[in-house]
Amino acid sequence: MPSSVRTTTLPCGEAIPVLGQGTWKMGEDSRRRAEEVNALKLGLDLGVKLIDTAEMYASGGAEEVVAEAIAGQRAEVFLVSKVLPSNASRAGVQRACENSLKRLATDRIDLYLLHWPGSVPLAETVEAFEALKKAGKIRHWGVSNFDTGEMEELVGLPDGGNVQTNQVLYNLVRRGLEFDLAPWSRKRKRGIPLMAYSPVEQGALARNASLDAVADRHGATAAQIALAWVMHQDGVIAIPKASSQDHVHQNVAALDIELTGEDLADLDRAFPPPSRKRGLEMI
Repeated sequence: MPSSVRTTTLPCGEAIPVLGQGTWKMGEDSRRRAEEVNALKLGLDLGVKLIDTAEMYASGGAEEVVAEAIAGQRAEVFLVSKVLPSNASRAGVQRACENSLKRLATDRIDLYLLHWPGSVPLAETVEAFEALKKAGKIRHWGVSNFDTGEMEELVGLPDGGNVQTNQVLYNLVRRGLEFDLAPWSRKRKRGIPLMAYSPVEQGALARNASLDAVADRHGATAAQIALAWVMHQDGVIAIPKASSQDHVHQNVAALDIELTGEDLADLDRAFPPPSRKRGLEMI
């Protein structure tokens, strides 16, 4: 168990952990609910206080799992949820947020994200987010699955500069955003962290032999090296899902892995960074 969970800083100045707990596909099977709740609770006990969920996950079922896990300790948790693009109108955002708050059994969401770009004008969604902030229903807002051009459009809108994060697919085999989106986000006047979903490529990197040599040097697993690499990146938050307590312990232990220059060079050779612009990937 690490002595503390490292943090990065949102544009508003608030520090949040670089390791969170994802909940995609939680809440889909009632037979696994107790195991999922206990995994999230263990993560909280180990200091991983950021939990990411969405109204889309299990049609709200994941938010209900989160509600059970955070009961009695809401004040300690940084809670992230997302609104579907189909609900991103002024009235739709208000309604969706109220429904998420009910399922989460809380009076506010710490960070509320637009799940991906949709047909509703961004300006309308931003206005709705700002209204929720003024009403105290959310503390901050951000986006998910936005490429560089979409982020430029966003920050050019009235109040669009209040965006606090962009949640994107990012891991060793999905490095395309390093060419332009990551440096654009890191610029000093912006400082917008990226929140990396599927940091172990839905488990595929746990079975990738290219990670074995680095893992052996650290007495770690390939999955832990993949996760440590994501958390090593400047201004990146990793949100792996862990449905079992053993998996939670392994994710948290990855915080203590300090990748060396040799490690990073080996990983770059095995998983080369992009040399040109690529479209933002999604799953």
